[in-house]
Amino acid sequence: MTDKFDRKTFAGISVSIFVLFPVIGQEILQNPNVIIIMADQLRVDLMRREGYPLNTMPFVDSLAGQGTWFNRAYTAAPASGPARVSMLTGRFPSATHVRSNHNLRDAFYTKDLFDVAREQGYVTALIGKNHSHLSPDRVDYWSPYNHDGQDSENKSEIGKAFDEYLKTLDMYADMKPAPYGIEGQLPYRMVDDATQWIGSLSDKPFLIWFSIAEPHNPYQTCEPYYSMFPPESLPLMRSSADDMKIKGEEYLLLSEMMAQGHVGYQENLQRLRSIYHGMLRMIDDQLARFIGELKEKGVYDNTIILFLADHGDYVGEYGLMKKGVGLDDAIARIPMQWVGPGIKASAVPHDGHVSIIDIFPTICEVMGADIPMGVQGRSLWPLLQGKDYPEKEFESVMVQDGFGGMYYTRDDTTDYQEEGAVGKKGLFFDELNTWTQSGTIRMLRKGDWKLVYDMDGNGQLYNLKDDPSELLDNLFGSQSYKSIKDEMVENLLRWEISVQDPIPVPRRRYRFKRNEHNYLFR
Repeated sequence: MTDKFDRKTFAGISVSIFVLFPVIGQEILQNPNVIIIMADQLRVDLMRREGYPLNTMPFVDSLAGQGTWFNRAYTAAPASGPARVSMLTGRFPSATHVRSNHNLRDAFYTKDLFDVAREQGYVTALIGKNHSHLSPDRVDYWSPYNHDGQDSENKSEIGKAFDEYLKTLDMYADMKPAPYGIEGQLPYRMVDDATQWIGSLSDKPFLIWFSIAEPHNPYQTCEPYYSMFPPESLPLMRSSADDMKIKGEEYLLLSEMMAQGHVGYQENLQRLRSIYHGMLRMIDDQLARFIGELKEKGVYDNTIILFLADHGDYVGEYGLMKKGVGLDDAIARIPMQWVGPGIKASAVPHDGHVSIIDIFPTICEVMGADIPMGVQGRSLWPLLQGKDYPEKEFESVMVQDGFGGMYYTRDDTTDYQEEGAVGKKGLFFDELNTWTQSGTIRMLRKGDWKLVYDMDGNGQLYNLKDDPSELLDNLFGSQSYKSIKDEMVENLLRWEISVQDPIPVPRRRYRFKRNEHNYLFR
């Protein structure tokens, strides 16, 4: 059978499968609206509630305290396409088959978030960056904004001019303040777009994926944000470019390619960091404006709002920007905070280890829907309500990376331009390329400990409390920590076995059993 035929077959038998797993023991809200606010490439530890000394996102921080937020939340993979497909399907990249940004059409699943929302009577919208398998025909309102601007003919004159400006940046940066003011910036226009659409709705509940293309490169922002966090005011980084040799050859190759593509990036590193900080505050102000509009329209009180990112950004760590190699917390850990009806408010973070794949099953239970077959995430709804849950279920979390095969090294061909990683003009650079993404890596976070393990048996073991830069002391080979290493490896193995893809289920006789809330480890 071909993949295409399999997907059609699964869709055809899905009803008979789903009835095996009823929604158990939960409180169903009365059709709450759902807004998923996703930032692209946002590094979570640059927020004050995480202990960062600068106040980059004060509104988002205050919103977190009105609901439940997690400081041990992780993406499924630190790359946009795989992470976004995983969020919408509740499945790891190893199951969706989307292990790179170039495999979106290979997405493999039974039903995703937008399928379930439509079945439950929700009107749906994508406003912002897609970069997933989702297509316009499956959404009631489709308004895409990408890194080079809004994909629409219906733009203001400022919007047209700003989008032309974005195209000149070649996905890199502008070291000067961006022109056209806040009205040209994409998040500002997205807020206008979303509030106008919400105002046009009748009484039907709605689901919005409000997907901001920033603070992903091209790094740019207008005044006053450009000058809000001067380079000389930024806290010192925990690491530098000198530490790349400790991190390994992939990091050195990434830096080498970045220097070829983004000419002068090392000299401009502090300015790039400064612009990134300004982008965070610009986004924060527009989210405050968005929430204000929701309150004014009278829909806020019956709306569940989730704020997260698809992955992080190095923001100067190891002398790098963007992402590309490894599973360091700078790029793998994400913000995740929920606020709305039925969600318990807490000023301190929840200590559960959660994943971006847990979002879909959670929203299924919020909407009163069964969790589709093939979903590997666990519903967070009991945690968000402040109810009892099996602590063992959320004592660890896994992240995946790599498109497979063997590692590419300097011994292999290094024509970065021919491969497409580096542009011929000396501006463009795609950090997700053959050299940086080859191989297969897994990561496990459990408490203060973190394990990274690859297909060649290379291991890294860090205590993040003592070594937050994951740089100083790889304890994997230490006899003093052998029991911890063994426990982490065993836990990672259990994750890998537990998330073996369940679809297709047996077609005859066998009854597939699942735990309530799709728990894996209780």
